[in-house]
Amino acid sequence: MRTAIALAAFAMLAACGQKSALEPVAGNSLPPAPYGAEVQPTADELLALDPEAAPDRSVELRTRSEEREDDPFDLPPE
Repeated sequence: MRTAIALAAFAMLAACGQKSALEPVAGNSLPPAPYGAEVQPTADELLALDPEAAPDRSVELRTRSEEREDDPFDLPPE
């Protein structure tokens, strides 16, 4: 019983983790600045997604419930 409680406590402690700013591993540096950039981007700026990589949804496909049309290709299995 005690070991189960101890394991649960260690698991919760390990799940906490410490959040800190991202930095390159010792001995390494950030990738070179993009061509034409005047300033080296930070780690957070490099991790930010472009709008093309994760676009926002701009149109709702269905606004209300509708009856589905009959599909001639929806055949039962043989």
